[in-house]
Amino acid sequence: MATVYFGTGGGSSSSIEHFTKGARVPRELNGVPFKSYEPPSDWAEVAGQADIDEPPMKLRGKKVSAGLIMSEPDGRVWIVKPANEFGGYRYTFPKGGHEDGLSLQATAIRETFEESGLKGRIISFAGDYEGDTSVTRYYHAVREGGSPADHGWESEGVSLVPKGKLNDFLNRSRDKKIVREQLITED
Repeated sequence: MATVYFGTGGGSSSSIEHFTKGARVPRELNGVPFKSYEPPSDWAEVAGQADIDEPPMKLRGKKVSAGLIMSEPDGRVWIVKPANEFGGYRYTFPKGGHEDGLSLQATAIRETFEESGLKGRIISFAGDYEGDTSVTRYYHAVREGGSPADHGWESEGVSLVPKGKLNDFLNRSRDKKIVREQLITED
């Protein structure tokens, strides 16, 4: 299987870029290099967590998960394509189940790395969003390292999409709600 980096516009802020496992990627984007990230031996102490106020979660009898809404300075957002459309998702924001001993922030950074190969730094609390089986705490984040070509087995690929095009990729109501509430604002 060929693994290539491809895009529709040469890396401009209006282009859509797709990355498969082992793909060739540019050296950098928006001044941040693409370089493989070596995860910490203890995710509880992972860099990139933020000292921010967070409300308590309302679980509604569901599992807890956490994820990142990771944007680039050019306005594009990172999403993942789950393997075999797991959970009915064509594309989604990286997220995963909370693990005992980890904060929700550490969980979000870990899950984003595992699913996208990218290392995020949390900048703010985004919100808690209810899905079919879980309530997911999302954080706004920026990419500070990693490579989308290093994504794990849970994803078929990683994409960088302009905010205004996200709904062309996202098919689940929770993700569309996140786009409406967190990413598309009236000027």
